[in-house]
Amino acid sequence: MNDVMLSVKNINKTFKTKQVLHDVSFDVHKGEIMAILGPNGAGKSTTIRNIMGIMYPDDGSIIFHNSAGAQIPRNKIGYLPEERGLYKNVKVMDILLYLADLKDYPLDRAKERALLYLKKFDLEGKENVAVEELSKGMSQKVQFIASIIHEPELLILDEPFSGLDPVSQDVFKQEIRAIADAGTAILLSSHQMNLVEEMCDRLFLMNQGQRVIYGTLDEVKTAYANFKCTIHGTNERSLYEQIDHVERMEILDDVATLYLEKNVHVSSWLRQLPETLDIRELVIDRISLHEIFIDIATNKGQTIDSEEGDIHA
Repeated sequence: MNDVMLSVKNINKTFKTKQVLHDVSFDVHKGEIMAILGPNGAGKSTTIRNIMGIMYPDDGSIIFHNSAGAQIPRNKIGYLPEERGLYKNVKVMDILLYLADLKDYPLDRAKERALLYLKKFDLEGKENVAVEELSKGMSQKVQFIASIIHEPELLILDEPFSGLDPVSQDVFKQEIRAIADAGTAILLSSHQMNLVEEMCDRLFLMNQGQRVIYGTLDEVKTAYANFKCTIHGTNERSLYEQIDHVERMEILDDVATLYLEKNVHVSSWLRQLPETLDIRELVIDRISLHEIFIDIATNKGQTIDSEEGDIHA
């Protein structure tokens, strides 16, 4: 596709005798937010470091702006690392201008943008404060501003919501979406599945160094996420056990969650519920991205690769 900003193709990486990436491939398109997900040790950070040129793959290719390897224009990329690294004894404005200068970005424009974002993130008047005097959440906001101050065409965000209160998380979500809408390709890594589910257009979920899910959220939900039915009511377990097409159930006090078999026709299934079932409230929806993540991390269920159209047990 001509809107592909970043193309990662069949990259492999081995440290000593351990192969940590196995033929990892995905694209990130202009103006989209793509999540790269996986349990700890899945290979996410190694993949990101290869994209950033901190290290290089043993084989395969990473292409950005029709360039690969050392030729990739790093000044077109913004990066918010998981491990924060601002100079603590430097003033906020000085560090932002320094980092913008490293990206060959005009300093007058950088200062203008810095003041704009400091105000937007409720840090107005903090430009002459040393980083070490800021709270963890404030420092996180400054680091985020540093990653976008040079108007990158590709933005890589590694755990961007870490250390933020709910209000600040909402501000970040709105800004990340606005940046994508303006045409920046965004690759986002986070363990906060609810935020990923709210924000991302596509996702790439990896485990043990290889791809297990790749596609739009709708594709993944349709192909992978079975329906579940949550019923509030006073019922014996034996009554629930009479219901067909239930893979498993979880019952806590008066709340039962029934996980349905794949390809169940929901309307027909609801009609066969026992008439004696006490229902004070009933909600039916697909399992969440969080639940899919847990299944993958614990090697349960199935995986989907929507690019190849295969369903893997």
